[in-house]
Amino acid sequence: MKSFSFLFVLLLSLSVVSHAQEGAYLSGNLELNGNFFQTDSTIGAFNTPQYDRQLYSADAWLQLNYSYKGFDVGLRFDLFNNSNLLNPQGSYNDQGIGRWYIKKQVNKLGISVGYLYDQVGSGIIFRAYEQRPLLIDNALFGARLTYDILPDWQIKAFTGRQKRQFDLYGSVVRGISFDGFLNGGEGDKAWSMAPGFGVVSRTLDDGTMNVIVGTINTYAVADSIVPKYNTHAISVYNTLTFGNFSWYIEGAFKTEETYFDPFALKASRVDTTFTVGKLVSNIGTVFYTNIGYAADGLGISLEAKRTEGFSYRPDPLQIGNQGLLNFLPPMSRINTYRLLARYTPATQDLGEQALQLDIRYSPTRKLSFNLNGSYIGTLNEDRGVLKRNTLLYWEMFTEVVYKYKRKWQLLGGLQMQEYNQDVYLTKPGKDNIRTITPYAEFLYKFSRKKSLRAELQYMHTRQDFGSWIFAQAEFSIAPHWSFAISDMYNVDPNDSKNEENKNDAAPVNSAGEFLKVHYPRVDVFYTYKANRFSLSYVKQVEGIVCAGGICRLEPAFSGVKATLQSTF
Repeated sequence: MKSFSFLFVLLLSLSVVSHAQEGAYLSGNLELNGNFFQTDSTIGAFNTPQYDRQLYSADAWLQLNYSYKGFDVGLRFDLFNNSNLLNPQGSYNDQGIGRWYIKKQVNKLGISVGYLYDQVGSGIIFRAYEQRPLLIDNALFGARLTYDILPDWQIKAFTGRQKRQFDLYGSVVRGISFDGFLNGGEGDKAWSMAPGFGVVSRTLDDGTMNVIVGTINTYAVADSIVPKYNTHAISVYNTLTFGNFSWYIEGAFKTEETYFDPFALKASRVDTTFTVGKLVSNIGTVFYTNIGYAADGLGISLEAKRTEGFSYRPDPLQIGNQGLLNFLPPMSRINTYRLLARYTPATQDLGEQALQLDIRYSPTRKLSFNLNGSYIGTLNEDRGVLKRNTLLYWEMFTEVVYKYKRKWQLLGGLQMQEYNQDVYLTKPGKDNIRTITPYAEFLYKFSRKKSLRAELQYMHTRQDFGSWIFAQAEFSIAPHWSFAISDMYNVDPNDSKNEENKNDAAPVNSAGEFLKVHYPRVDVFYTYKANRFSLSYVKQVEGIVCAGGICRLEPAFSGVKATLQSTF
């Protein structure tokens, strides 16, 4: 299939280019990441193929886009050499055409074929998207039609199979959605509505169904279920704006489906014992809403979400971040500072209820405040070993920013968290991680081209690796150069006097004593026009990496990273 796709798109592109005249447009971009691995057993950077023998890895994406006379043609080449993106503990090698597409608008009809990215509503029942840091590429390989019924009303239909690296899942996905827009009023009484609904269906292929049936046949009679070939999901949504207020609401329902529940209890076939994790069969529901207000320097946003049994995949036996047909909005703040982002909760598609409130206030141009609070818990019912009303995550975040003319800026605040490592890190019996993290950042501009930015963070916790301190300084010389140096220091790794709470992750010496380890990093960035190069020496602690609420645990890293990003 890869060879056919490459030949087909190459011939089509050459044909279009050969007839191109004035008005043709070619664009593209390149992203290249290279890693050079240096073993460091002290921090746990060892015992993977890259450290043991390969010593090097590379990931690259080259995208080309061509437009002419209403035709849009795209081609992307992907390359993975000794890559640990797919499996942080493994090595992945492959290359080929990662994506191609052809699009054409014929009056009110839009035609698209190839590998397509799209979504219905906010993505709760369907979202085909890409997240390269986690090697998620959930493109739909198929066809899509759109038709503009009225200037602000459109119907869309699609069918295809989801991409799986350079292959495809066997299940067939199809869907239809209808979206519109209405507005009226003037001035303070102006209003608008953007209603819509969608239906997405998935049919399992025989190969996947046979594997599911074979798995169920290993269960005890009490855990036996009857899987279904077809599953349907429907979503109704609307965005309402009135003056300074906005309100988005969406409700989704999924018919009964077989999926894997990692917390469900499975009975033994030979005795009375139980193990954790099995296939179950249930319906799914999601309710999500976001209410916002913005005026006179004040912005308020309140989000709420309830999710139950909404795992939607082309292969129900897939777990983690692979094979996702949909996207559930995350309900925690997206933190960017190193220590504040260390414990980020992954979205729980099988069950969670959550709230998030964000308040921003700027009384003057010089001063601004931000307050954010979020809560995530289990549903009001037991789910195997996961009990009702169990706290999964909460966070309280504050931030104050003061700007003095255009000369300097001071930012500071405090974050407090509680994080369920039983659920998010798969560490049964471990106490929740509780953190208190004050942080500060100072930016000083020497001139229009030269600036210095420094940040300092301290995380106090008695769980996991223990307490940390992080410091970074970055000096920039616009428009080309930027230099950064940082250190993340495990200042107090002895997390507790209680043996049951002692962490099982922090490095220890031969005597079993916890080590106070430094994790330094040095970066050099160079930008020339549309090209950006970076070279970094990195020692990185084991931790969670997240993108859009989808997370995974990454092992420690030691070595050199090089990147190139270019657009043309």
